[in-house]
Amino acid sequence: MGQRAKRAVLIVDDDAQHLELLAIKLSAENWRLVVAQSGEEALHRIMLEKPGLVILDILMPGMSGLETLKKIKDLDPGIPVVMVSAVWDGEEVKRCTEAGCSDYVTKPIDFERLKSIVLNSFLGSKGG
Repeated sequence: MGQRAKRAVLIVDDDAQHLELLAIKLSAENWRLVVAQSGEEALHRIMLEKPGLVILDILMPGMSGLETLKKIKDLDPGIPVVMVSAVWDGEEVKRCTEAGCSDYVTKPIDFERLKSIVLNSFLGSKGG
């Protein structure tokens, strides 16, 4: 019961257009997609859906991506979280890595790289 659903990806972004773009690009891979538009909603979805991976935008109103990452890791330390940012910021990358993110990508997203990250996360997880 507590196992992560196979091939479920939670995408978290306050930008509806970016959410839709990510969903379109990743839906071609037959992963089950779950979306959230805030950190709070993401935490709720994680408890309900038990995704195998989270793709999380850093810059969001309310609870930031970094705050959300820390709370995700409190809920489930083993869940891989890929952080997404509009800019490459070495200090931000360091903070996210220290908080437990598994990878960091910048916009515009290289979707082939993102697909590879997702696939590797599932291949590396038990039962994935």
